[in-house]
Amino acid sequence: MKFDDLQLIEPLLRAVHAEGYDEPSPIQEQAIPHLLAGRDLLGCAQTGTGKTAAFALPILQRLMATKKTNPAHLRALVLAPTRELASQIGESFRVYGKFTNLVTVTIFGGVNQYPQIDQLRRGADILVATPGRLIDLMGQGYAKLNQLEVLVLDEADRMLDMGFIKPVKHIIAALPSRRQTMLFSATMPSEIESLAASILNDPIEVVVTPAATTVDAIAQTV
Repeated sequence: MKFDDLQLIEPLLRAVHAEGYDEPSPIQEQAIPHLLAGRDLLGCAQTGTGKTAAFALPILQRLMATKKTNPAHLRALVLAPTRELASQIGESFRVYGKFTNLVTVTIFGGVNQYPQIDQLRRGADILVATPGRLIDLMGQGYAKLNQLEVLVLDEADRMLDMGFIKPVKHIIAALPSRRQTMLFSATMPSEIESLAASILNDPIEVVVTPAATTVDAIAQTV
């Protein structure tokens, strides 16, 4: 299968081809058609399987298909456990959406919040965030999520390990119940399975393992 076969709109295909991609990875091939159809998704996938494009491209296409009604309200939210991952995801959205008019903002803790607030004030369609900083800005009234259309939880098991599940549940409680939701996790401990069951509606399940790699030669001495 080629990316051209996935029913993506021209601006997204142009961006994908500009990055040198021709064939989708297994998770992209399996997930993108269902996400374009509006289905919820539960993905068991590790970093390196291509999952960011698997959810970013359908989100961009969905948002391009409808007009934003209020510039101050965010339409898609991606929650990530670390600032490094949030930055990578935000950059991916900007790369894949460079031929669209959609705006992505990335926020995380450990840095001054005011540049991030200024970005949100100027208006954004997609927000990539770590849970702690998002709760801070929600409490201050800068992150308006009551018209959100899409939610992604990425690396949910790492959020569990880092103690973010309670903040994540707090964020989800503030979102519209009618939305498309995706949850990705490398493992599925019982608490993540319970969270998935509570937020996903009749989800498609996609399980992908990373491509096998050859182990480097090992020198042993006695």
